[in-house]
Amino acid sequence: MRREYKIVDEAGLHARPASLLVKEATKFENEIMIEFQDKKMTLKSIMAVMSLGVPRNSMIAIQVDGDDQEEVFNALEKVLVEQALI
Repeated sequence: MRREYKIVDEAGLHARPASLLVKEATKFENEIMIEFQDKKMTLKSIMAVMSLGVPRNSMIAIQVDGDDQEEVFNALEKVLVEQALI
């Protein structure tokens, strides 16, 4: 399952909220990937996420494979909203 989001934070997808997103993703056994432009990285590595350099007003996609995909998206979207990223 794949969903797209627009990053609206002035600083883009920066370190503090990115680390919270990674922390949430690592709670699940699912394969969770983040896409920006033509790059696709694991959402379970802060270095991978930060290497994307996602600026404000950019579209990202998150892809979740495995069981309980809806539960994973709910948890990740909660972080995205709480951190005012989307």
